[in-house]
Amino acid sequence: MQKLGLIAGGGTLPVEIAEHCEQAGRPFFIVRLRGFAGSEIARFPGADIGIAELGKCFKALKRAGCRAVTLVGNVDRPDFKSLTPDLRGLMALPAVLVAARKGDDALLRALVGEFEKEGFAVEGAHEVMGDLTLPAGPLGRVSPSADQMADVQCALHVAREIGRLDVGQGAVVCDGLVLAVEAQEGTDAMLGRVAKLPPAIRGTPDTPRGVLAKAPKPIQETRIDLPTIGLNTIRRAAEAGLAGIAGETGRLLVLDREAVIEMADELGLFIVGVEPPGAP
Repeated sequence: MQKLGLIAGGGTLPVEIAEHCEQAGRPFFIVRLRGFAGSEIARFPGADIGIAELGKCFKALKRAGCRAVTLVGNVDRPDFKSLTPDLRGLMALPAVLVAARKGDDALLRALVGEFEKEGFAVEGAHEVMGDLTLPAGPLGRVSPSADQMADVQCALHVAREIGRLDVGQGAVVCDGLVLAVEAQEGTDAMLGRVAKLPPAIRGTPDTPRGVLAKAPKPIQETRIDLPTIGLNTIRRAAEAGLAGIAGETGRLLVLDREAVIEMADELGLFIVGVEPPGAP
């Protein structure tokens, strides 16, 4: 079993992966990205390293005996002018800047390429921890109706189309009407916009209608950037008056799964997995 280097940003996923490795007996070492990784990850073995300190990162991983890496957690797109790279970071910077101009997915692919150049195998969080992704059908006690499934299919279609244009990963549809699409603001902010729309075109917490759907972009580097939902997504979806959330089977990460199911059941929201196009 290869020792895993966990490149950790913010949020709960790095902690979930670390705890899973502990329970599974897989050795690991954490690179805590300075300014992004939360204090809750500090209790695990690792080092604090800046986002542009690639040389320091690679040396720490190799010194720790890591052969594979996974990149997880929230990391905002950096202001490249404010970065202070080390020598290895400077070597990579021209290619990274070119990739960044082509979009977030090209940027992520460039970063993955730098780790692969150093001989590391790059694993997706869902590959490290197999039960992270959304299964087929309802997740929890609440199931969508036929009308709600029509909104699910419409919202997934819109999410895939904006993904094809490298715009975002999510869309909200209510009774066939597209209420919002996700761009750089992220899912939570998009749901906040939906909550401010006139109740006549959306649901309310008392009479929920509409669906949030998330799908990966066709060009997406799914090893490090699958769409994600968590407790905050459930809470914001309920506040926006939505009836449920949908994603593609095996292509949507569900953080804090047991707590997410409990909250969705309590609020009466469905979470449903739909097979992606072309699935057998």
